[in-house]
Amino acid sequence: MQRSPLSPRRPRALCPLMLPGLLALLPALVAARTLGDPAALWPLPLSVEMFPRQLLLAPRNFSIDHGPNSTAGPSCVILQEAFRRYYEYIFGFYERHHGPTRFSTGTELQQLLVTVVLDSECDAFPNISSDESYSLLVKEPVAMLKANRVWGALRGLETFSQLIYQDSYGTFTISESIITDSPRFPHRGILIDTSRHYLPIKAILKTLDAMSFNKFNVLHWHVVDDQSFPYQSITFPELSNKGSYSLSHIYTPNDVRKVIEYARLRGIRVIPEFDSPGHTLSWGKGQNDLLTPCYNAQEPSGYFGPINPTVNTTYNFLYKFFKEISKVFPDQFIHLGGDEVEFYCWASNPKIQNFMKQKGFGEDYKKLESFYVQKLVDIIAAVNKSSIVWQEVFDGNKELQPGTVVEIWKAENYPEEQTKVTEAGYPIILAAPWYLDLIRYGQDWKTYYEVEPLNFSGSQEQKKLMIGGEACLWGEFVDATNLTPRLWPRASAVGERLWSHKGVRNLEDAYHRLIRHRCRMVRRGIAAQPLFTGYCNYEEST
Repeated sequence: MQRSPLSPRRPRALCPLMLPGLLALLPALVAARTLGDPAALWPLPLSVEMFPRQLLLAPRNFSIDHGPNSTAGPSCVILQEAFRRYYEYIFGFYERHHGPTRFSTGTELQQLLVTVVLDSECDAFPNISSDESYSLLVKEPVAMLKANRVWGALRGLETFSQLIYQDSYGTFTISESIITDSPRFPHRGILIDTSRHYLPIKAILKTLDAMSFNKFNVLHWHVVDDQSFPYQSITFPELSNKGSYSLSHIYTPNDVRKVIEYARLRGIRVIPEFDSPGHTLSWGKGQNDLLTPCYNAQEPSGYFGPINPTVNTTYNFLYKFFKEISKVFPDQFIHLGGDEVEFYCWASNPKIQNFMKQKGFGEDYKKLESFYVQKLVDIIAAVNKSSIVWQEVFDGNKELQPGTVVEIWKAENYPEEQTKVTEAGYPIILAAPWYLDLIRYGQDWKTYYEVEPLNFSGSQEQKKLMIGGEACLWGEFVDATNLTPRLWPRASAVGERLWSHKGVRNLEDAYHRLIRHRCRMVRRGIAAQPLFTGYCNYEEST
């Protein structure tokens, strides 16, 4: 029997297995896992018991169905679609490439029954509080997957699919097992950047597939930036008409709805980022008088800087724009950016200088930035949304709306920043150690894997404000040709760090599981790059 670590975290209505003294043995238990374990679970669940007895699965005899007492049924699109998907993930590849599978005599697993215990939330969108816990019992003749909500059922289906192994003779097997699982952090995100390079919808959907295989649950969509404005606004169509690379490089309302629904079916939230007041040059092409004119020796230079925070027309525009965004994107949060604001253009403009004097800001342009941010955050609250901001907003403005989430991205001394922000009472998302656009030779996934997100000074109450993290892939050197291999399996390391118990840290064990998980992703159509030398079993000739 093989065991993985057990965490003190409890699913809300599912009781995890409790074994005395097990937590003290976490490192040894992780190291003791059989490195050649064909299941290669990733991310590693909270509690795993695997037994020697093997069950056989025959594709034509096996089915995934709703449990008789489930609050979800055939009308639950999320589960119906998931049942179809996972049957294909388990059996489809081999039938396409190898024809009919051989079936040995033995004890057969005939069915997986999925039971949602509480209100299923089948028609809802996932949110920061969504319950992703589940329990899985694999025993002949019927395996049982139970979850409080549909979101946990999705995570359990992924784990079940990872337990199934096909041997060299084409026989599908699964070990009898008991698994109890729930995530360590509720916010586990991937950032994509569609401004520096436009990413076709197909590439975004493929990313959502890969995210579900790694139990990520947030797509942080950095939609627009200086370079282009691909979001097609109904209220302000000129923003994309003039600000996109071309009219072929836009996301229509139908495109956005498609991404959001595709994500929902996989238990993934879509959080849009519209960064301001800096990073907005593309906005100014389609919205007159929004940006600040820069001056040179009291004369306009012809260049423009950040959004002009001194005029009422700016805030009228922002209210109408974000009112639209609040209706298009169902998530409670909108990311407002707020990073890397350059002040030289504001400082060169005579009208802004006068405004600074009237407000008593002196020459402290951080106060002007704070003035802008406060008004923008108030607008977001007025449209019944909550805000996420980059850390500079907190650094220059200690008084934010209660509940504003601060995302920490600067690598230098980031644990100190975690301490400062949580001490002030704000929730945090950690991105600083996980900038995947920074490339170096070798197995950099190990660096991402060894990060401990709670390794900062603070009380237990402060640690609770750490809601999760994000792997960020900025787009200066990334488009659809290299998005997937640059993300995966490097982001997988972040996925396990944010899902699994803090004691799951053994690099050798992680390496052997991850090379198998990477091959599994490739089988499922994700062009994940190799970790190191070797090959995938399915590449062998038959």
